[in-house]
Amino acid sequence: MYVCICARVRECEIRRVIRAGAHSEDAVGDECGAGTGCGTCLDRVADLIEAEAPNAVMPALA
Repeated sequence: MYVCICARVRECEIRRVIRAGAHSEDAVGDECGAGTGCGTCLDRVADLIEAEAPNAVMPALA
């Protein structure tokens, strides 16, 4: 399914670039073009970044 219509970027491609290290909307845009047109898809890109983020261990509070 297309997430970014302007750049014709599919969800699977966005997930791939996130897994490869693009962990911000700007980084995803740099890698595949998603979110660099009208910006309507940026909320969905942010949701995908959150969904693909590795389970980070929160540091203990002192």
